[in-house]
Amino acid sequence: MMQAPDFWRNRAEAEKFSQELAHLKEEIQKIESIQKDIAEAEEFIGYVEGDEEIAKEVSLRLVKLHKDIGREETKIFFSGPYDARSATITIYAGAGGIDAQDWADMLLRMYERYGARKGYKTSLLAKYLGEEKGIKEATLEMDGKYAYGYLKHENGVHRLVRISPFSAQSLRHTSFALVEILPQLAKDSPEASEIRPEEIEMQTFHSSGPGGQYVNKRDSAVRVKHLPTGIVVECQSERLQGENKAKAMELLAARIFARRMKDEKKKVEELKGGFIPAEWGHQIRSYVIHPYKMVKDHRTDVETSDVDSVFDGDLDQFIEAEVRMVKV
Repeated sequence: MMQAPDFWRNRAEAEKFSQELAHLKEEIQKIESIQKDIAEAEEFIGYVEGDEEIAKEVSLRLVKLHKDIGREETKIFFSGPYDARSATITIYAGAGGIDAQDWADMLLRMYERYGARKGYKTSLLAKYLGEEKGIKEATLEMDGKYAYGYLKHENGVHRLVRISPFSAQSLRHTSFALVEILPQLAKDSPEASEIRPEEIEMQTFHSSGPGGQYVNKRDSAVRVKHLPTGIVVECQSERLQGENKAKAMELLAARIFARRMKDEKKKVEELKGGFIPAEWGHQIRSYVIHPYKMVKDHRTDVETSDVDSVFDGDLDQFIEAEVRMVKV
């Protein structure tokens, strides 16, 4: 198809196929790299007997191989229609004042670092600072293959237990933050095309976040409201108003789609008698810093005491366990 003379006549379609080709080449390179590592490990194994240094080397290689193979194997479970898409992450501070806002900011950094580990391109679409520290709300775009597939189960309430750095009495404090994960929908997707111009109300304003003199001095930031549902989205990451509007419309389509899916799921679960409301207290994961150190996922029971690595974006053990978990 790409060798056809008129391949680039439809640029949008051509770019889509070019990206798919690049992805397939990358997948092949990963498999070939794993095959090469397996061959080298097998060769080393032949020299292990009686040599502790080689035995250590082989052990390290096998641990890495196990992780690399597991990472590729996880992709087998990505069967959802949007799993291969990029994702947007919105983090909301819960009740708890400055502690909750600081916790929301910690989660934002954690996901930014996770994106860097995965090689995803991350962009901060909007960020609203707390009164003293932290954030009230932030939306992060994570651009990369399978970003939504990996991250969709992060959706829910995250709980932090620690000695509050903002307490004069050094009291232990529990904070909550809500994480919302949405797939990035294509501009020509049915979900996006369902939004009619007369259904939206658009406002422009000065960007409140970093971005340079040009961004902050012009009404480049965009706020879009969907009148039938009351859903409001904002984008202030781009220099041009048109680019911010395009991103805001993509996010709006994803939020409308997510609400529709949630309403449909709620109706089904209510009929089955198993609906659990997404309220505070139904946390999916707890992060404990005091009186001991532990991060535990309440759905898979995966836990670790290496809290620092988790906050540094090492989420693979939690995410892969949830992706692989069989839904009954």
